Amino acid sequence: MVSKIVILVGESPNSWEDATTNLIKEAQTSLRGITRIMVTEFDVKMKDNMVDVFRVKAEVAFKVDKT
Repeated sequence: MVSKIVILVGESPNSWEDATTNLIKEAQTSLRGITRIMVTEFDVKMKDNMVDVFRVKAEVAFKVDKT
C-alpha cells in the first residue's frame, strides 16, 4: 500500500474541537481511503484583542488509488 499525506487547516469561531470536526468533514468530502489524521498545530486568529477564529493544522494520510 502507498499513502499520500496532505496538510489541511480547519477553522471554527467556537473551538478547536469544532475546527477539527470541520477539517475532518471537509477531508471526507474530497479524499477517499483516509487512514490517519494527525493534528500538528493549534492556533487562533485574533481581532480587536479577542479570539476571532480557532484553527487546527493536520496531516491527512490516505491510500493512493492505483487505477
